[in-house]
Order: sequence, then C-alpha cells, then structure tokens
Amino acid sequence: MSLVDNREQLVVDGDLRVPRPDALLIGGEWRPSAGHERTTVVSPTTEEIVAEVVAPSAEDADAAVAAAAEAFAGPWPRWPVSRRIEVCGRFCDLLEERADEIGLVWAVETGIPVRWSRTLHRFAAKTAWRTALEVAEDALAPETRTTPVGEVRIDRDPVGPVLAVMPYNGPLTTVGSKVVPALLAGAPVVVKSAPESALMMRIVAECAAAAGFPPGVLSVLSAGVEVSRRLVADPRFEMISFTGGPRTASEILRQSADLLPRTVFELGGKSPAVLLEDVDLGRALRPLVAGAMSGAGQVCAALSRVLVPAARHDEIVEALAGAYRALRIGDPRSTDTDHGPLATRAALDRTRRVVDRAREQGATVVTGGGRPEGLRTGWFHEPTLLTGVAEDHDVARHEVFGPVTAVLAYDDVDDAVRIANDSEYGLAASVFSADRERALAVARRIRAGSVALNTFGPTMAAPFGGVKRSGWGRECGPEGLREFTDTKQVLFG
Repeated sequence: MSLVDNREQLVVDGDLRVPRPDALLIGGEWRPSAGHERTTVVSPTTEEIVAEVVAPSAEDADAAVAAAAEAFAGPWPRWPVSRRIEVCGRFCDLLEERADEIGLVWAVETGIPVRWSRTLHRFAAKTAWRTALEVAEDALAPETRTTPVGEVRIDRDPVGPVLAVMPYNGPLTTVGSKVVPALLAGAPVVVKSAPESALMMRIVAECAAAAGFPPGVLSVLSAGVEVSRRLVADPRFEMISFTGGPRTASEILRQSADLLPRTVFELGGKSPAVLLEDVDLGRALRPLVAGAMSGAGQVCAALSRVLVPAARHDEIVEALAGAYRALRIGDPRSTDTDHGPLATRAALDRTRRVVDRAREQGATVVTGGGRPEGLRTGWFHEPTLLTGVAEDHDVARHEVFGPVTAVLAYDDVDDAVRIANDSEYGLAASVFSADRERALAVARRIRAGSVALNTFGPTMAAPFGGVKRSGWGRECGPEGLREFTDTKQVLFG
C-alpha cells in the first residue's frame, strides 16, 4: 500500500484521502497537537503499517474540554432547536455524501468489509441521525400541565458538556446515536473515538468542521487509554455516554464517582436467537447468519447463542454450517467479501482462546475453528459454529466479540426462555417462528432491551439499550434525545 504524507492529507491504499494527519479537530478548528505522540495504523488484512497520524495529548484533551465548557456558556444551547437542526443537518448531509469513502478507509484500518459497512451506515447510522433530526423539535419542545397548585411548564434544557466514548466497531453509527442527538439537544460534545478508527474519524471531523458549528461545540479525539482516563475524570463534563464493555464501564464509574456525571452505557451482549419448532429455515437462515457473523461477530448485539429445539437440532446445525462455509472470506475492500479479518491481533488471539476453551469443555467444532486456508497473513479467523455447548460453558456465558456461534438445544418453549434469560447480559435477542403471535409471546418473556421477530436488530429509529450488565439509558428516537437534557419545571403562581 502506498503512503504519502503532507500537511493537508494522507493518502493510503493508492487513492484514499485522510485529512490532516498532523492536526486534531478541537472545538471545531484544526489545531496542531500539543504533544508528539503518533498513532500507528496497522492493516488487519496485511499486518503492514499503512499510516501514522498524530495522537491527542493530555493538553489536547484539556483544550477540547475547555472549548466545550466555553461553548456551553455561549449561544449554542440557547439557539432555537430549528437552528441546531439546520447545522446538524449539514453535518449529516456531508457524512452521507462521503459514506462510501468512510467505509473504504474503515476497511483498511479495521478490516470491516465494505459490504457490511454499507448496510450498517445506511440502516443504522443514517437511520439514527435522520430520525433524530425529524423528531428533535417535538421531543425537545416545552410542555404545559395543570396541577393542583397551578400551571406548570416542563422544559428540557441541555445537560451540559458531553463526553461521547465510542468503540472501533461502529463509530459512524455511534455518531448517529450519541453525537447528533446530544448536539441537537444543545450540548457541546467531545468525541473520544478508538485509535483503531483514527483514520475514518478524521473524515468525520472534516465533515464537522465544514458544517458550521459555533466555536467549541464539537471536538474529535481518537485517543488511547491515558487520555481517555483524563477525559473521564474531568469535572467539566455533565454527562458521559459510553459504548463498550462492562469492565470499562465499571472503571468509568470508579474514576468519575466523586463527580457524579450522568451516564448512559450501551455495553456488551450475549444475545440469543430462539428458533421455535415451526421455524421456516429457508426464511430464517439469511437474517440469522447476518445477525451472528456480520463484522466478523464484532457487533455488540451479535446473535452469538442460537437456541434450537432438540427435535430439529441436526437439521438446523447442518443448514447453519453450510451457510457459514459459503461466506466469502478475504479483502474487506472488495464488495464480494462477506467476512474480513478481526480488527486487532488481540481480538484474534482472544477468539482462538475461546475456541480452544470450548473444545476443552466438550464442545464440537462443526465448521471453522481456525485460520482460513490460503490466507497466510492478516488477523483472519473462520466463521465458527459450535455444538455440544452446555449452559455453563464459557462460550455460552461470555461475550466473544468474534466470529463464534454456540448452538444450544432446548426441550420446550419454557426451557428456551429460561436459557435465553440465563445470562448476565440483556442487550438484544431474536425469535424466529412461522407464527407471529407465538413469536411475540416469547419475545415478551425475554429480558433484553430489544427483541427482533424473524430478523435481527435493533432499529436505530427507536430507543435502544440494554438491561442487566448490558447497560442503562437509551439511545435513538425521542427517548435518546431526551437523555441529553435536564427536565425543569417552571411553576406559575
């Protein structure tokens, strides 16, 4: 891969342009870093260095927070919602215009296939921000009520400066579910994105710089652990919105405990797909495989547990195995590729350990289980299907965040519901049945923030979030917008 570096742009993979490799978007302006650290981007496909960009320093983080605090004291929170919609709409328009470019750069730095990113960006990211733009006026409008002691007006004021922490596996979607709603609510935002998505987030930052936000309203920092800890502990943030794992969420709570910021956490999952006895495999197979294997399983809501009736176990396993073997593995930049590499070497090593441990505990690898044939380099792992998995096996209880699916057999519907709920997580689930009402009855018994019937989800046009160790609070829809507000009553005497 070619590499050209100059003041204005970085070119990777021949013709993909990444803006401002030596600058950071702080408070809406491109600034040189106050430090000298660099982020080295390694291709998960070739294991070669493809780029180096400046990494944010502690001083850069402080400058971004100061800019957000100053912006909250400025005009942005007091603008009419319609005016904020106008600016945020320009930002979203620019993101949509460059979505294909963003997806290609993302494929280079994380290995996420463009085939998946196009689906994700169209049906998740775009849906999230377009819904937010459409509902903002009504969701944020004041409301008048009559009470026994007088008329009261309910206002929804911006919460204050927001820290939005996002993972590498869906940053553009998280822009739609966190950043745009917070901005629409009137809150300035500091985005803390993962170093693994440092290149594509520079394109996002360029779109933000061109949208016309007032000074200080939006900063984008693709930062590592130390800068992240500094941001989380900053008392000027009134809210932290985080997507990631429960362990990191616990650390955020510890670091910010004395400051008491509001938090919204969208955390991990061990999402079950419940196939009822009457399931039509011909119709269920495609969404089931997509729900389990998209992004090489690096999706928080991935259907990593497939619960099947014992009477149809062998039939379903055979169909799933055939579908997994048919997935096309290779270069994530190709639109023909279904399955790319994992984003990091650590993710590959973790996936290997999960499969090894599953074997030790008695599971059988039906298909996959190792490196794909013919691919000597890259952090590739085959789509892997396991049977003979017991409820107490590690692979049935812990999030893999990789291309591994565990099949568990159940005796009857009550048993299926019990297994589905026997998890510390509760992010998403799916139920597949030829009978819609029967599927809905099962869905209502499953403890999860979202349940999809005969498909996989969630939709980002409606409130989304988890229960149990999958988090709290909701993103998307009117409810997601209101998370970034304080509710104030004004009583008239």
